[in-house]
Amino acid sequence: MTALAASAASYQRILGANDQIGLGLIGCGGRGKSVLKSFVNNPSISANALCDIYPSRIDEAAEIAPKAKGFKDHRELLAQSNIDAVLIATPDHWHAGTCIDAANAGKDIYCEKPLTLRLEEGPEIVKAVRVNDRVCQVGMQQRSAWHYLNAKEEYFDSGKLGKITMARTWWHGNGAHLRPYPQGTETKPSNLDWARFLGPVKWQEWDPKKYFNFRAYLEFGGGQVTDLFTHWIDAVHLFMGQDDPVAAVASGGVYNYKDGRTAPDTIACLLDYRQGWTATFEATLAPGKKGAGVEMVGTEGMLYIDRGSYTYTPLKGEPVTVKARGDMTQDHVDNFVDCVKSRQRPNGDVWIGHRSAQASHLGNIAYLQQRRLKFNPDREEILPL
Repeated sequence: MTALAASAASYQRILGANDQIGLGLIGCGGRGKSVLKSFVNNPSISANALCDIYPSRIDEAAEIAPKAKGFKDHRELLAQSNIDAVLIATPDHWHAGTCIDAANAGKDIYCEKPLTLRLEEGPEIVKAVRVNDRVCQVGMQQRSAWHYLNAKEEYFDSGKLGKITMARTWWHGNGAHLRPYPQGTETKPSNLDWARFLGPVKWQEWDPKKYFNFRAYLEFGGGQVTDLFTHWIDAVHLFMGQDDPVAAVASGGVYNYKDGRTAPDTIACLLDYRQGWTATFEATLAPGKKGAGVEMVGTEGMLYIDRGSYTYTPLKGEPVTVKARGDMTQDHVDNFVDCVKSRQRPNGDVWIGHRSAQASHLGNIAYLQQRRLKFNPDREEILPL
């Protein structure tokens, strides 16, 4: 039995309604620190541990959680008895291994999206979470946003939009994919563990672009498709109650940012779904086009939604606009905390996160293989040519 499995086997702590939940953050970059703030806003959370391969980032996160102990290896954090749940905000290539380790160690999991870097990783994460009876929330915060849930109830569950034939999504000008590296890091900082950062990726020499802008490199992330489309296709899945694409095509390339990136700076994807509708995604990093949103097109009207509001436009009559309420990330974190206590499945359960990442991966694979993919969503297999 491994140390992590032994830890899970001996994990007997039962949380009461008023118990503090001991939290560990794994990955103390910008997103990790941002979501950590939402966690410490919840009175049930005690932030007890921080983990990163770069101690400078642990120091930054410690300003949010000053009592937390620092670790360089996530397995050491998982072995701590005062950790009940983990927030995983590592680069994408570490998500699968860290989630599985956390589940096997008996910890509940909040993992930033995308849940996976590769198509085959999803079923293994789902299995680890279910076998170990863990709560796992994937950070697709639209699932807990009031106006998304209100739109679903008012216009999709009610059938007011009629038959949906197309979900059109886009996300242009996202600056997270153009992050510069700090001056002075051309030489690797002496206390940054580059070998551990690489993890399952083959050895390569220090490259500050790949560390500070990992989303631009397909060894470490899935580019705009898994970073951005995963959010939007998950919202589409929420509205439709369907998550089973059967075909995918995509086109794009590195058209402008010739900086060594391997993820396209411009991409367009189209998915066909079994029930007879399509979902599209388009994105470019070119600064002349910015903005993000989703349009759901039906036989009785159209609904546009983004993170600030939604607008329903019927075939006849005046449009109706409803604005967002609250902080959707805080609501998503609070839903996770509630489920850690109740042992219910959260709004962005591991299966939901897996299927939305899976749909995005089909777009990337179609782009890389330059062909139309056929997919069996029941067996979760790409079909042969």
